[in-house]
Amino acid sequence: MNLLVTGGCGFIGSHVLDHVLAQPEVSRVVNLDCLTYAGRLENVAAVASHPKYRFERVDLRDKAAVLHVVREHAITHVLHLAAESHVDRSIEGPGDFIQTNIVGTFNLLEACRAHWGSSEFQVSGFKLGPRFLHVSTDEVFGSLGATGHFTETTPYAPNSPYSASKAASDLLVRAYHHTYGLDTVITNCSNNYGPRQFPEKLIPVVINQVAARQPIPVYGDGLNVRDWLYVTDHAQALWQALLRGRTGETYCIGGHNEWANLRIVELICDLVDELAPQLGGNSRRLISFVKDRPGHDRRYAIDAAKIDRELGWRPAHTFEQGIRETVKWFLAQARA
Repeated sequence: MNLLVTGGCGFIGSHVLDHVLAQPEVSRVVNLDCLTYAGRLENVAAVASHPKYRFERVDLRDKAAVLHVVREHAITHVLHLAAESHVDRSIEGPGDFIQTNIVGTFNLLEACRAHWGSSEFQVSGFKLGPRFLHVSTDEVFGSLGATGHFTETTPYAPNSPYSASKAASDLLVRAYHHTYGLDTVITNCSNNYGPRQFPEKLIPVVINQVAARQPIPVYGDGLNVRDWLYVTDHAQALWQALLRGRTGETYCIGGHNEWANLRIVELICDLVDELAPQLGGNSRRLISFVKDRPGHDRRYAIDAAKIDRELGWRPAHTFEQGIRETVKWFLAQARA
């Protein structure tokens, strides 16, 4: 397997690299990343000298460069994670989301179709490929009420430019499977958290604000609910889907951890008080409610029964376990 990981210098991508480089099926792992604000080389410093690892600084929006990477490294498998992913940024500037998430995915699909359909690839004798795994989000499904869960058959109803761009990229991948016969798998995951997450997301924001003794902004009433997935559990799920998922199928990946945002903030405050008592304690007093963002979905929740049933994957971490490790990591970074 010559595996291309897009966005490998990002939060989730760097943990995926940690996982796949240890797998015996993999001969080479190529990390394609253009190093935007959220892609950082320090995230992959630990694997940079690994004999299987290669780095290509390439923008998915550059169609010719993407095709060159796929051909140059004889790519047989793709784990496509690269995306603009922050809802607030998509509200302020949706254009980057259209170009990266939709056009970038199109360019990658076209590169794989051209390479895998070539006579050179057809006679190469690869036994494990080719396969294109597209990593998406549960936000494409829109918002849930107080009950129910997203499944693989939930209709798409995106409510932000970010989720709309991801929904469009999902549909492109589906079309390339049905039209051109590309071996594709799509995954839709719930909110990830863990070490190395870029500090604009909820959990790092809260930890860093508490550590700095600054107000913690909480949107609206703070009762928006998300299903939280520890990032290393997600990496393991993606590997199983890449290796054993059924072609053309979609798998929902969730953490079985539904939490209201306010409860998460309170838990983090209490953990910081426990793990860093020198900061003074009573961190909940830093909570500050702010105006809700436009189109803020009320609740997400994943039914991950299909990936459990077909691939035997279940998350290894409870939220209480994962959030403790995450808080420890960010506090250590703050002290460094």
